[in-house]
Amino acid sequence: MPGKYYEELEVGAVIHHRLGRTITEMDNVLFSSLTMNTQPLHLNQDFAERESPFGQRIVNGIFTLGLAVGLTVPELTEGTIVANLGYEQVVHPRPMFHGDTLYVETEVLSKRESRSKPDRGIVRFRHVGRNQRGEVVLEFERTVLVWKRPENR
Repeated sequence: MPGKYYEELEVGAVIHHRLGRTITEMDNVLFSSLTMNTQPLHLNQDFAERESPFGQRIVNGIFTLGLAVGLTVPELTEGTIVANLGYEQVVHPRPMFHGDTLYVETEVLSKRESRSKPDRGIVRFRHVGRNQRGEVVLEFERTVLVWKRPENR
């Protein structure tokens, strides 16, 4: 199992996720369309060039958030997560643009055993997303419910 069980997650540990993902125009337009987000900053190049301080379309922040979580799965929660319990303190200090590549690192902030489910634990992560230049584009905290090792259930 590539993901980590509750017992394998140590407070203070930092995981540098190996996968990065370049965001394409198609990713941004499709995600915005699927979620019915008609924000012209994501969909209208003419508007973005004239009206936006960025001079071009920006990537939908919710797509960036979802991609960041996805990039953590292979080394963190693949097959070991029960559920995401919450996302907090989500900030986007810089936008992502078409052609930017997202990389993520995770710090384990805290953990505790579940009070109601003895075969599980609750873990809080801090995720930081950076673009290909190393600039922070996303920071957030996430709380998850994870399985304990099968022999500890």
